[in-house]
Amino acid sequence: MGDLIGIVLIVGYAAGVWKFWSGFRKTNFNQSLSNRLSLSLLWPALYISNKSYRQNFRKALKG
Repeated sequence: MGDLIGIVLIVGYAAGVWKFWSGFRKTNFNQSLSNRLSLSLLWPALYISNKSYRQNFRKALKG
């Protein structure tokens, strides 16, 4: 059961990275590669802690 939860979390994290990476051009963030990479990889922590990031994340997911 623990393995299944771990797999679901990894798949959810990867899906979030992919969707944000794909829609990044629709956000208000600087379009540099390093910024895109760091904001994509840190999305769970930033989503929880930053209102501006949540708004931009939603914009990216609509893309």
